[in-house]
Amino acid sequence: MTLGNNEKKMLRCMRSKEQHVWTLEELLQITQWNDQVHVAGAGKSLDENEFVETIEKNMKFVTLGSEGIKAIENGLLEERIWNWMISQTEKKRTMNELFDAGFERYEAGPGIGLLKSIGVSIENGIFTFDNEKEITNIISERVNFIEKISKEKKDFNNLDKELVEHFSGRKNLILIEEYIVREWKLTNKGINISDNELEEVELIGEITPEFLQKEGWENASYKEFDVNADTPIPVGGRPHPMQSLIERIRSVFLEMGFSEIEGNYVQSAGWNMDALFIPQSHPARTMQDTFYLDEPEKLDISDEMLDLWASVHENGHDTGSLGWGSKFDKEEAKKGLLRTHTTVNTVKYIAENPVKPSRVFGIGRVFRQETIDRTHLPEFHQIEGIIHEPNASLPMLISTLKTFYSKMGYPDVRVRPAYFPYTEPSVEVEVYWRGKWLELGGAGIFRPEVTEPLGSEWPVCAWGMGLERLAMLVLELDDIRELYQPDLERLSRMPIL
Repeated sequence: MTLGNNEKKMLRCMRSKEQHVWTLEELLQITQWNDQVHVAGAGKSLDENEFVETIEKNMKFVTLGSEGIKAIENGLLEERIWNWMISQTEKKRTMNELFDAGFERYEAGPGIGLLKSIGVSIENGIFTFDNEKEITNIISERVNFIEKISKEKKDFNNLDKELVEHFSGRKNLILIEEYIVREWKLTNKGINISDNELEEVELIGEITPEFLQKEGWENASYKEFDVNADTPIPVGGRPHPMQSLIERIRSVFLEMGFSEIEGNYVQSAGWNMDALFIPQSHPARTMQDTFYLDEPEKLDISDEMLDLWASVHENGHDTGSLGWGSKFDKEEAKKGLLRTHTTVNTVKYIAENPVKPSRVFGIGRVFRQETIDRTHLPEFHQIEGIIHEPNASLPMLISTLKTFYSKMGYPDVRVRPAYFPYTEPSVEVEVYWRGKWLELGGAGIFRPEVTEPLGSEWPVCAWGMGLERLAMLVLELDDIRELYQPDLERLSRMPIL
């Protein structure tokens, strides 16, 4: 084969140390190339022609995530609450005193949960603990770990495995990045190639009429072309697989007699959370899980609605419930956020049509602070639906979902009991796929605390499912990120839905 100039240069440089294993950084330095693409391209060609051997190593590094950076600036959440706790007299170690000390509701719940896992308990509303030194040591180890990886990324294998596992379970505290590190080593063929074959020459890669009109073109050296290589086959346009799946789902629900509804991405915490009887101390409402907005920071909600939610949350209003028993913060309900589920659309629809029988569905984007991996994205789609009529029931809900999945090509469907704050009874829906049951969404009957304040006295069958998870099932994908990568070749190989 004829070596290109980049291959020749890389070989000449590597022959200065024939037995050395060269890293990417070393080759960039000795060749004076600015772009690692030159090393990768030349290295691949030399490897294919047995002049060099490529050595690949899988490396994992740990760095701080967004919440880890905040922890360095402000202190770990459990560290801050623990420092407050041990500075108080026993009688003042209460949740109300914790709020008075400046800790927000979204911090208090998760923070106390972290401390309970290492020895703090609650007795008669007072935080108690038996081994102050042991708890302090555990927190110190966590703080030291975070400070260590804040200085530079650390090799996964050189870190305490228990601490890595602990922080991996906390959203955005740490990030684990995987790399393939390549190194190159000369083979005997690369060592023994003659110097004459490594002299660089100017190769003409494009022949134009202007070039042929100049003198000397007869004696020029030309880049080799494989005249027998297959020409690329042009591929026509087609809808994106996700858009095709959305249209397929839409047609199924319309065929089943449902109407489609839509809603805005920006919602208030009141309609997104409080209307669904989600307690204001729930972990899902923390800034680690929800995208709160600076603009608009707050949205207008009628005083009537705020008073109604406050009554439901504090004492159950007249729904027969005891509520959550904690003080309702109306300012918290006004906060602006990116909707975390499309259920907010159906709840608003019920509020606008409390005595109108309806069967509606929606397909829309939702936003949550998720760490990106093979099954999670911070922005994804959700399929939502309700049956709102006097005779709505759990059997009706289950048969509706079985019909939907059957029309989608998955006739084996089962449900199992589950818990959601705003439905009772609640179920999770599973389909049989590749020899196992796969959970695709949740469903249930809206609780009276949700529907009665909106003016409805009818049962409401409700369900929600992640569209991307269904797409992974239909398109037989193992990594959700494949749906959104700009790889036209891969997308073109996906089934036409």
